[in-house]
Amino acid sequence: MNMLNGFAQAPKAARPILHPPATPLITVDPYTSIWSFGSQLNGDATRHWTGQSQQLNGLIRVDGQTFRFLGKPSFAGETIVPTAQRQAYQARYSTDKPTSENWIKSDFDDSQWATGEGTFGSRDGDHTKWTTPDLYVRRTVMLDQIPDGPLLVNAIQNDNYELFINGERMTKVSGVSPNYRLTATNRKASEVLRKGKNVIAIHSQNMSGPGFVDLGLVEEHVLNYKAATQTGSRMTATQSEYTFVAAGIELTVTFMAPLLMDNLEVLSRPVQYITYQVRSIDGKPHQVQLYTDASAELAVNSPEQLVSWRRGRTGNLDYMRVGTLEQKVLGRKGDDVRIDWGHLYLASVSEPGTSRRIGSLASALNQFEREGRVTDLHERMPRLVSDSLPVLATSIDLGTINRKPIERHLLIGYDDIKSVEYVGQPLNAWWRRYGNKSIEQALQEAEADYHKLKTDCDAFDKRLYADALRAGGDTYAQLCVLAYRQTIAAHKLVAGPKGEAFFFSKENFSNGSIGTVDVTYPSAPLFLLYNPLLLKGMMEPIFQYSESGRWTKPFAAHDVGTYPLANGQTYGEDMPVEECGNMLILTAAIAAVEGNPNYARQHWATLTTWTDYLIKEGFDPANQLCTDDFAGHIARNANLSIKAIMGIASYGYLAGRMGDKARESEYLEMARDLARKWTKLADDGDHYTLTFENKGTWSQKYNLIWDKLLKLAIFPEDVARKEVAYYLTKQQPFGLPLDSRRTYTKSDWIIWTATLADKPADFEALVAPVLRFVNESPDRIPLSDWHETTDGKHVGFRARSVVGGYFIKMLDEKLK
Repeated sequence: MNMLNGFAQAPKAARPILHPPATPLITVDPYTSIWSFGSQLNGDATRHWTGQSQQLNGLIRVDGQTFRFLGKPSFAGETIVPTAQRQAYQARYSTDKPTSENWIKSDFDDSQWATGEGTFGSRDGDHTKWTTPDLYVRRTVMLDQIPDGPLLVNAIQNDNYELFINGERMTKVSGVSPNYRLTATNRKASEVLRKGKNVIAIHSQNMSGPGFVDLGLVEEHVLNYKAATQTGSRMTATQSEYTFVAAGIELTVTFMAPLLMDNLEVLSRPVQYITYQVRSIDGKPHQVQLYTDASAELAVNSPEQLVSWRRGRTGNLDYMRVGTLEQKVLGRKGDDVRIDWGHLYLASVSEPGTSRRIGSLASALNQFEREGRVTDLHERMPRLVSDSLPVLATSIDLGTINRKPIERHLLIGYDDIKSVEYVGQPLNAWWRRYGNKSIEQALQEAEADYHKLKTDCDAFDKRLYADALRAGGDTYAQLCVLAYRQTIAAHKLVAGPKGEAFFFSKENFSNGSIGTVDVTYPSAPLFLLYNPLLLKGMMEPIFQYSESGRWTKPFAAHDVGTYPLANGQTYGEDMPVEECGNMLILTAAIAAVEGNPNYARQHWATLTTWTDYLIKEGFDPANQLCTDDFAGHIARNANLSIKAIMGIASYGYLAGRMGDKARESEYLEMARDLARKWTKLADDGDHYTLTFENKGTWSQKYNLIWDKLLKLAIFPEDVARKEVAYYLTKQQPFGLPLDSRRTYTKSDWIIWTATLADKPADFEALVAPVLRFVNESPDRIPLSDWHETTDGKHVGFRARSVVGGYFIKMLDEKLK
């Protein structure tokens, strides 16, 4: 075996394999973010990261035979079990956890449970009041007929629900959805339902805000086309590639997102690519045509919205676009929502053999199957998306295909008009920062850049993997590949009021906050590694919020609003020690990476105020939330205390970089003195406690990592060594639990904790279960950073930027 930095490099055949739970296809920003859930590109409809259907469909026609390679064209059909919105119903319920696990089964005796009417919730208008953290519901339905189509769940919820039908687990959905939303079960209705009595059992949880839950069941109508055989898939940092065979033809489909952080113009440009390469593999010539559509679902929050469309030409490109009729720009905010302003674009080079159609999904597919092409017809508009599902369809006649590969590509883009509202002012995306560039120009530039960007993406992908491999080994490198696009696409790069770069995050399936500091903190390593300007773009709105006088508290705000409205904090509770520590540590990290303290100098007065707060309140924290707020309030939090100590140390470090050696010495020594006190209060023999003077508890001390990265020597070196040795005794099959309270974990913190290890074997031992979770979790959704270590099920959160924290091992190598 080869050795890199002490990490054994296995032969290529023995390398760990990445099986993404979901694969990114189009990743522009939190709104235009389309994924293939599971391992087969043609196994299900493509979806927004929230799980809502946002269909991209693809067919290949070989010598008159039609095969499906992308998506699973479908639309909602008949209602099987109505929601309370359509028909009132009675159900049994309990707010106490059932004593028997059989509560989900049909023959469970629920006679002692209360009876209520759906919807259950704490809002005005909910029929049965529910105000506790947990709710268990059993609803009996009688069915005369059972359809054979795929089963969909139509539900609203806050925050989570897990659904069982006749004792079988169907799905688990997380986040807030005040509007009814369809979720696939990946089961046929006839497989789980039966004539006569059926029991629908729901466990719903409410973490914060008004709780509510209601659901029904719907049959999905699928337009059946024979599936091409997927023979391979490959994911790199910026590209997702699939290969198929069908009737003697090999088809390679590549989705490319040029999210290159050394080119912010391209990174922010809302246009990405789908490339097709076709060749004969049986030695025979074949007549081949390709079909691709993008549905109007990509431009609405709900299928019950009206859309209109048109065609156009710009330069050598023909395009189609679709958007809502209403066009309320920046008119919707929240978590489980999708953009419903602006327009979706599908464009391709104008050339013979390429044709386009805007109309219903079924009619476009049927025409292509019959004729090998689509032609434009004047279909009625505007119309609801749920009315026959309008699509933008393109067909390409490739002619005769032999062994030599033939390649074509499409451009898919989204013009959001305005991207974020900041202190009441709508802001342009970065690519439109001068205000005079149109989406048509952006499409032309994207087409002109295609070949260069393909070369650049290929080179970057190889470099990232090689660097990750060198830093942490094969397993670690796979995780970095998986995290790259997800992290960046959970942000929007915009031009601030003064032309400065703002890089706003969205708390996906968390609470929908914008610019959350304790989301910036875990995601920061990726941006410190590749472009600290983007990290400054996350921090700057928080600095400006305090320095403008709009935020008057002596500690940093938690957020600046609810995405996409950055008009001031909307989260209901402060995290004072958490956010002060985060901002100070990250400012020091920027200085370390850039080699100068210039950014700190711009905000020195604010940093001083936050440091003063940490000195007063940070060492032995009062009962409060930290970034792991889902675990609840906690006082005397030992890991949070480390953050406060490292925040104070960071201030001293910055003072020294600015030439103030006296202040540097004062604050670094203050931090070291606090660290000595910390080791006594948290000591528990072979490890350190979750909270001070609380023997028999433990937690991941991931905040220690900054002492190592910034080389500050605040804590004795044996603190990290002792902790790592103890963690290795607490491992579960799918990772190291967050702390001794529960068995769930946060995978970003596991990577930080693992980076504390001095021995490569210890790092690998802590990281390998995370890849196992990725590959084996039963929940095939965009990567969740919060999962159970015992069974690999996700607990909550998905598609969040915090997995940028996976890059901390690479950052450690850079800072060495």
